[in-house]
Amino acid sequence: MQLRASHILVETEQQAQQLLEQIRAGADFAEVARQTSRCPSGRSGGDLGQFPLGVMVPEFERAVIDNAVGSLVGPVRTQFGYHVIHRTA
Repeated sequence: MQLRASHILVETEQQAQQLLEQIRAGADFAEVARQTSRCPSGRSGGDLGQFPLGVMVPEFERAVIDNAVGSLVGPVRTQFGYHVIHRTA
């Protein structure tokens, strides 16, 4: 099974919640990712590309699997920080 998602990684749950609200209000996910994400994927709009099961940390993977394509999910806490996730495939 191949999954695909984009994400924004920030330090606090509050930051993630604020970004999620901005995106739901119409802000462009990729642009928000470029401006705010601490992950190197932010440079590409947060796109992580395709990945198989078992590659991402469990909390992240579960959030992607449990939500439909096109869903915005977050804040999701992992050992890296807080994520806003957009499942893209």
